[in-house]
Amino acid sequence: VQLIESGGGLVQAGGSLRLSCAASGRAFGNYAMGWFRQVPRKVREFVAGINWNNGTDYEDSVKGRFTISRGNAKNTVYLQMNNLKPEDTAVYYCAADTYVDGMHYSTPEYDTWGQGTRVTVSS
Repeated sequence: VQLIESGGGLVQAGGSLRLSCAASGRAFGNYAMGWFRQVPRKVREFVAGINWNNGTDYEDSVKGRFTISRGNAKNTVYLQMNNLKPEDTAVYYCAADTYVDGMHYSTPEYDTWGQGTRVTVSS
C-alpha cells in the first residue's frame, strides 16, 4: 500500500482546507487510519484517527474544527479542517495500520505513511 496526501496550501486564519489521503493497492476499509502533523524540531503529533467501524477521535486542540472521514470508494481518507489557526501550521501526514484495528495515537502503531503535505495558516 502506498499513501499519497494532497490538499495542503496557504490559507488565512479562519479559513478551511480539506486534505486527502489516497491509497494505491488496497482499499482503506479495513485499515485504522490517522492524520498526524509535525513542525520543525518537534515530534510528530496525533491529530485525528478513524477505525474500521468509522469511530473517530481527535487531539483536543482540533476538536470541533477538524473532521476525519472515509470516502465512499474506501480508498480515500479526508481531513476537513475548518477555522484554521496559525498554530495549525505544519506538515500533515496520513498513516495506516494495515494489521490491527483500533484508535492509534502514536507513530509506532502505524506501519505505512504518506510523504506529507504542508499546511500554512497566516495570521
